[in-house]
Amino acid sequence: MNFDERTTDPATRDEPADAQAVPAAPAVAGERADLLEALAKQRHFLRFPTRDLTDEQAGLRTTAGELCLGGLIKHVTSVERGWAEFIRTGPSAMPDFTAMTETDWARRADDFRMLPGETLAGVLAAYAEVAGRTDELVATLPDLDAAWPLPKAPWFEAGAEWSARRVLLHIVAETAQHAGHADILRESLDGARSMG
Repeated sequence: MNFDERTTDPATRDEPADAQAVPAAPAVAGERADLLEALAKQRHFLRFPTRDLTDEQAGLRTTAGELCLGGLIKHVTSVERGWAEFIRTGPSAMPDFTAMTETDWARRADDFRMLPGETLAGVLAAYAEVAGRTDELVATLPDLDAAWPLPKAPWFEAGAEWSARRVLLHIVAETAQHAGHADILRESLDGARSMG
């Protein structure tokens, strides 16, 4: 099934009923409005590949990798929740990735799969809830320049700091990257594409 750009543009297309669309973002202007618009667009393209899927389909691995659509959305939800809390409280919101054990990494891997009893509707609802809280944070944060040291992780430069603005840009980039993954996973499942 193919969908043209008109049907996938978040400004002109309604979300599928089961997509748990994010509530309307708070009214803001300027840079904050741009950030919220970028987040909304990428969230749409992450959720859109889940349209019309069953819980079982959302949990299927459709490529050589470990990812499934439901798990991918769970991961983005967890990442967005963690980074939003980082904006509020600093590096204590995240684990020390350099000290994580194999058990910690195994538990973290559960963010990438649908576990028994989880439903696509539940995963999408959790994502919508986190997205709504992030949008409220963008609208009400006193200073986008406020910065914290990054948590300890082998992939971060030691001693580096990120401002709230930089974290929000990271959330947009992470969501966009995984929206592309979601499109590949869905096309591998049944040939459906978000665009084209």
